[in-house]
Amino acid sequence: MRVRPGVYAPIADWSPLAPWERYLARVHATRVRIRHPVFCLESAAALLGLPLFGEPRHIHLLARGARTVTRGDVVAHAFLDSRAAVSLRDTSATSVADTVLDLGRVLPPAFGLAVADAALHHDEVSVESLRGRFAVQRARRGSRQIAWMLSEADPLAESVTESISRAVIGWLGYKRPELQVKFRYEGVDDRVDFYWRRRRTIGEADGFGKYDAGDPESSKARFIAEKVREDRLRRYERGFVRWDSHDPFHPQRLDAKLRAAGLILERAPNVALLATLRQASRRSTPASARDG
Repeated sequence: MRVRPGVYAPIADWSPLAPWERYLARVHATRVRIRHPVFCLESAAALLGLPLFGEPRHIHLLARGARTVTRGDVVAHAFLDSRAAVSLRDTSATSVADTVLDLGRVLPPAFGLAVADAALHHDEVSVESLRGRFAVQRARRGSRQIAWMLSEADPLAESVTESISRAVIGWLGYKRPELQVKFRYEGVDDRVDFYWRRRRTIGEADGFGKYDAGDPESSKARFIAEKVREDRLRRYERGFVRWDSHDPFHPQRLDAKLRAAGLILERAPNVALLATLRQASRRSTPASARDG
């Protein structure tokens, strides 16, 4: 399988790769063919372990000149502001902070929020440091989107599904839930993804890979344990709602589940932001996501 001109991979190794894994392989293949590249945008995210959405179309580098140049699927970007670069073994990429802000300008808002949430798990990154970096940048493209992203970013989010769900819940008009709330019932400690305290309602967002289809016995055991856990929480709390990783991309479906659990809208839906879930994105495959 030709990954890039002059770079090949065995088909048996390439075929099972997820879209984001193929993209990372393309980034590394580009590194082999270009001297001293500094990757940015999705390419930097792939190297830094931040979330990706499907397989991005282009490989992104910092330009050596003053102009942005596209050659095939490689784009060399000349940014208005300078970028901090970090060394990653045998290559370089823009810093986590710069990568978050760059993607926050160009991704649909919910995806940008997922990247920001994941970045806050890095020791050197905080909402305050992102705000500080944003404040000194001269580029104004996407500034309102970044301001929203930084106002919503939360290190307690543990997956892309949770981040995107949180955005959609707010856009639908529901009160913002508390994250990662702990309960102790029947001598057992349980932690939940979302909790609406006034309504005493728990929300759980099931992401990709929760159950391993390749290990039926392990998957069955985890499914049973989750059912026991859910039943225990239902005995003590008023409402319980569960949704999967596809539901946030169909807001009416998620809305129906939240309503059925007893949640009540606090404000009118933000139709404009809900519409961004359907925005044409920068990927060449469907929006399955790798959690950073």
